[in-house]
Parts: sequence; structure tokens; C-alpha cells
Amino acid sequence: MASVAPLPDLDFPGHDKFVAAIDQAVSLGDEHAITASLRNAMCALIRDPDVRLPDCVFEAIDDHYARRELYRSARHGYSVVAMTWGPGQGTPIHDHSGLWCVEGVWDGELEITQYELIERDGDRFRFRAAGGMHAGPGSAGSLIPPHEYHTIANASARAVAVSLHIYQAQMECCSKFFPQSGEWFLRADSTLSTDQAA
Repeated sequence: MASVAPLPDLDFPGHDKFVAAIDQAVSLGDEHAITASLRNAMCALIRDPDVRLPDCVFEAIDDHYARRELYRSARHGYSVVAMTWGPGQGTPIHDHSGLWCVEGVWDGELEITQYELIERDGDRFRFRAAGGMHAGPGSAGSLIPPHEYHTIANASARAVAVSLHIYQAQMECCSKFFPQSGEWFLRADSTLSTDQAA
């Protein structure tokens, strides 16, 4: 019988309070109620002096933004990933493989731009920017498919930013969209990996 890898569960100050707040929100059932409750919970957790993320999440990686899975719920299935954005690091337009997500800025500042899908022709997608925000510590937002297309970037030339992402389930892949001409982008499948969390 093959052994099953243990679910990630990194210990850090306030861990139990952190997990209890998320568990309470995800037990609501309806995705709109869940994400609304998670946004409020995340804002409160970011400001809670009892909760401190592991030191590793504040360490940027030079050649890519870091994805460190901190916790995965065996009971509810959700996954919590901390992302560390070095100066100038960001994403192309991407989706979340049909999973809802709540994202919050833990430290630093991020630029988030949402995109509306206008039309599709095979693997060619036409997007139009549908709004953006400059997000600082303590802010949180949610993405519910089909309104999941967005970019995230650390526009700072010097400071590292840290964001926390709670996904409906472990997100192992997504689609990324690369510019062609005008509003047209070409879709590419992307496998997502995680960096060591310690």
C-alpha cells in the first residue's frame, strides 16, 4: 500500500486561532457566504498581534515569487498558501482552475488588476482590464469563478510584500495568459509548485 504524504501544517504563533477562524468561515456552505466571512476573518487575523506567520514567508526568492503552503485542512479540503513577492515580482493574467479564493495582504503593498473575459477563440482569449486596486496590509478580497482572472504584482523597487491565499482546495495548476496583440492573450497550462516552508 502506497504511503500518503502528510498534509502541510506548519507551526507558528497563533496557529490554532488562525485555523479555527478559517474553519468557522468555510463551514458556512455557500461560496458567497464563505468568501465574505473569510475576507472578514483574514482582515482580523492580519491585525491580530497573537498571530505571526513563520519567518520563512518574509524571505523572497530571487528568480520567482515564492509559494509556501502553510496549512491544508483534512476536514474541509481548503489550502492556505503564503506568497512572498520580491521587488518587481508579479504574475501574468491567470485563473484559479475554477476554485474560489480569498487573498489578503499580510505585509507590504501589492497591485491587483482584475480582468473581464470578452471572448474566446480556442486557446486565444480576449481580456479587458475591469478594475484594479493598490492593496496594503490588512486588505482582503475574493475571487469566485467565473470572475477569477487577475494579475498580482509588487510594484515596489525595494520592499518585499507578503500575501496570504486561502483556496477552496489545493491548487496544483492554473491557466496563464500571455499577450499576443491588443486585448488578445494566448492560454498556457501551468503546473504550480510550492517552495520549502520551515
